[in-house]
Amino acid sequence: MPYRSPGRRREPQPHERPVVFAGAVSLAMVAGYVNVVVLGVFHVPVSHMSGAVSRLSIDLAGQDLADFQVVLSIVAGFLLGAVLSGIVIGGRKLVPGRRYGVALLVEGAVLALSTVFLSRGYAPGITLAAMACGIQNAMASSYYGLVIRTTHVTGIVTDIGVMIGHWIRHRSIRVWKLYLLASILAGFFSGGILGAWGYTALGVSAVGLASATCLLAGLLYIGWRHAISAP
Repeated sequence: MPYRSPGRRREPQPHERPVVFAGAVSLAMVAGYVNVVVLGVFHVPVSHMSGAVSRLSIDLAGQDLADFQVVLSIVAGFLLGAVLSGIVIGGRKLVPGRRYGVALLVEGAVLALSTVFLSRGYAPGITLAAMACGIQNAMASSYYGLVIRTTHVTGIVTDIGVMIGHWIRHRSIRVWKLYLLASILAGFFSGGILGAWGYTALGVSAVGLASATCLLAGLLYIGWRHAISAP
């Protein structure tokens, strides 16, 4: 939540923000894209778990065990992805130098495998798509006191509303934080539009484009970190 915490907090340097903005928006677009493509196959979200858990309740109440097993695999896949991300990165705060490039490469590989399974009509492809979203969502939880989630927008919309409420009450807000949240929201929405177009044109194979994007982003991040750390 965008509340001011006690004590002094170092503000991000101006040169840090463009990288964070570009990375967060790009990841939100990937999540929105993947979620819409998979929704075209199986009408349960894979980028966030609220809908999936609600579907579990419906299946259990209706004794639809076949659907229950598939949806449970989505939740388990997302959880496993978050565990894997925690192992690879080892931190919740967005800190330059951590192994985000490796995590992106792993996410891209998982999405590539998901594409193979989905194109053949195998249910594990949906689980792998959820796992990729879990990897991404756990990459960073906070940035200078701001909660960062790139695979769903519930918290983002809430925080934007809180900040607008503070502004209406003439309380000072960090404008750059509002811009970042709005940019992530727009990125997720735009990714969903691209996902709808991609699914219409390519079917489930459209997930492969998200895989290629993550792999390229991972390589670019690793190259960027190597360039700025070189003497």
